[in-house]
Amino acid sequence: MAGGGFSDKGNLKRAHLYEYKITNYFIFACLVAAMGGSLFGYDLGVSGGVTSMDDFLKEFFPKIYRRKQAHLHETDYCKYDNQLLTLFTSSLYFAGLISTFGASYVTRNKGRRASILVGAVSFFLGGVINAASVNITMLIIGRILLGAGIGFGNQAVPLYLSEMAPAKHRGAVNQLFQLTTCLGILVANVINYGTDKIHPWGWRLSLGLATVPATLMFVGGLELPETPNSLVEQGRLEEAKMVLVKVRGTSNVDAEFADLVEASDAARAIKHPFRNLLERKNRPQLVLGALGIPAFQQLTGMNSILFYAPVMFQTLGFGSGASLISSLITSGALVVATLISMALVDKFGRRAFFLEAGMEMFCYMVAVAITLALKFGEGVELSKSLGYFLVIIIVLFVVAYGRSWGPLGWLVPSELFPLETRSAGQSMVVCVNLLFTALIAQCFLVSLCHLKYGIFLLFAGLIFIMSSFIYFLLPETKQVPIEEVYLLWKDHWFWKKYVEDDERKGLEKTNV
Repeated sequence: MAGGGFSDKGNLKRAHLYEYKITNYFIFACLVAAMGGSLFGYDLGVSGGVTSMDDFLKEFFPKIYRRKQAHLHETDYCKYDNQLLTLFTSSLYFAGLISTFGASYVTRNKGRRASILVGAVSFFLGGVINAASVNITMLIIGRILLGAGIGFGNQAVPLYLSEMAPAKHRGAVNQLFQLTTCLGILVANVINYGTDKIHPWGWRLSLGLATVPATLMFVGGLELPETPNSLVEQGRLEEAKMVLVKVRGTSNVDAEFADLVEASDAARAIKHPFRNLLERKNRPQLVLGALGIPAFQQLTGMNSILFYAPVMFQTLGFGSGASLISSLITSGALVVATLISMALVDKFGRRAFFLEAGMEMFCYMVAVAITLALKFGEGVELSKSLGYFLVIIIVLFVVAYGRSWGPLGWLVPSELFPLETRSAGQSMVVCVNLLFTALIAQCFLVSLCHLKYGIFLLFAGLIFIMSSFIYFLLPETKQVPIEEVYLLWKDHWFWKKYVEDDERKGLEKTNV
């Protein structure tokens, strides 16, 4: 059976019978769903910019504002070290982490579309409360609602895109999520650059405009079709086949539909998907998809650069306006990198992008660390030439990340799980991703203060480890139908022993 089982080989590998056309209906569905990435991206971009605005600091974090203005006898690395300020950023991700478990239930039982709509409503409410905030409590409440919205959106959108896409184009389609995330970051930085000049309420406008992508996603989501996989999972077979025909643009969908039904039969037998995810046969998906890749995506150090790019560039001696321009450049580079990945990932494969970019990212982090170690000291600002050099290195790092760990950190996990553990697995992906996002957000500035340039050497070491992890443990998934990806484990040098042991035990039980 496809997707969930490891037997009945006569029914496997029907991918050559799948037919499809790229229809307007399919394009509309994917573009609307991908808008979920803009919620995540807008917040990533807007948070760092707002926390570097003087008007925001004066109102909520006056001690940091006074420290920033007075240039106390701290090293420049410690200028923004404040746990309450970082809690403003990381509270959203802790909230998203918790909400993803509720999102798993909704996604599996009510459908991917329902989770997308819930996420849009929660994000909208969070944006309104943040814009109206008069104290830190309101700020944190708003961030929690934003986090819940991101938890639901990040849980459902990558699944939705992977399930709607034909296998041949799944990489590019899934990366629409990363593209809208990057566009959200870019738009947020453009807005921050403008609102930084509006005194004293420009920061309110930056935070309040989060309601715009949430509104667009909700209105578009009302017209969104449910995925055929989800409809089959809910037992709505006739509706599922109708949607599949409409999405694929052909009535010859029998082979693909048969695979969906068989995967669903296996999924329906699983009463406790989270417990099933821990079984030996699912060890590859657990280690790679649910734990390793989402954790390593954050441990590249990229989100630290996105969160705190304006703060970091100010710390490195750039003025407030110049630091926001630098952030604008980095977010623009991220969009370009994602477009490169979308165009080429289904041709060259996931592993090639992970490994080539990993080597580049390692070199760039070492270059940043050496530059800061030699030239950046207590009370000393970087020269303009070295400042520009650092910006160029960071942009190159962003381009490498933006075509590898950025989009593939969402794409690859969404490909790995069989249907019976897919929503539970995606919940684990989002949970681990947001946990490490929150930890990095909470710890980066204090680590920068204490480790100084060593923080970038730490990230370089982690990039080397994660590249080795990919090289040895991840098989290539390009153009493999999503309900047949599990077959790759049988041929993998390391994972096949887990799959074969489970098959052997299953056969022994059957014989008994």
